[in-house]
Amino acid sequence: MVRFVEYYLTSFHEGRKGALAKKPYNPIIGETFHCSWHVPKESVRCPKPPDSPPNGQEEEEAEADAEEPYTVRFVAEQVSHHPPVSGFYAECPERRMCVNTHVWTKSKFMGMSIGVTMIGEGVLHLLDHEEEYTFSLPCAFARSILTVPWVELGGKVNVNCAKSGFSAAITFHTKPFYGGKLHRVTGEVKHNPSNSVVCRIQGEWNSVLEFTHSSGETRCIDLTKLPVTRKWVRPVEKQGLFESRRLWAHVTEALKEKNIEMATEHKRALEERQRAEERLRVETDTSWETKYFNKEGDEWVYHRPLWKSADSGL
Repeated sequence: MVRFVEYYLTSFHEGRKGALAKKPYNPIIGETFHCSWHVPKESVRCPKPPDSPPNGQEEEEAEADAEEPYTVRFVAEQVSHHPPVSGFYAECPERRMCVNTHVWTKSKFMGMSIGVTMIGEGVLHLLDHEEEYTFSLPCAFARSILTVPWVELGGKVNVNCAKSGFSAAITFHTKPFYGGKLHRVTGEVKHNPSNSVVCRIQGEWNSVLEFTHSSGETRCIDLTKLPVTRKWVRPVEKQGLFESRRLWAHVTEALKEKNIEMATEHKRALEERQRAEERLRVETDTSWETKYFNKEGDEWVYHRPLWKSADSGL
């Protein structure tokens, strides 16, 4: 559970650059995005205890496959327009792990800020351990939207693993009106059967995090020094018509040329096409058919998840 919390808290990034606010790319129903990462194996290999005996065979195997990275594949689809639900799925077949998430947002204007609530949940499946980690997501806030905008996270999130009996409660603290630190986060990991805290977390989600275990051991993670693995995306000309970079290519090109009017016009044309197609479906009593995700109760689940297939491969 502590390792999952480390992974969870180091996954948040403030992506925007520059001091000017821009209109967002609102996803349209049926839009998809595919990418992959090639992750060096040495970057995820757990270090051995210092007193563990050497294992020549393991060292030879490690050297043999050092040049072959793990492949993580990702697919996303906008599965609903009302409400605007996005489905996400990622897997690493070699490590027999995958994560399925569905989320939709609810926005609220608050004077000079916009608050966005993330509704939905994700589930990480560790197939070799037969464990499932269910997690929620924090709220996001865009501050000073009329001057120099900046972003912070806020709210409480929970992580649970029924099989292991561990859970985590994490709080993303918004900056107080007077004083206080930005991007502060605190949390604790508990063993529910014994109601004991096994680890406490504090720090900033975009700089340094400190994990203090019940044994007294402390581990610090400096997020600013973590290596960045770039994603791989197919060239636009090889993408499907509804893949994000091809779908929004004209908008992106206009923004690169700093032609805001042209970008707005292309964006409006896409959104009007979506509204026209939705009206037609209503008139003909035709439901929208998703491509990669199926609705199961209140959840959206990838149609070929790793836990149903020995090697999904998306």
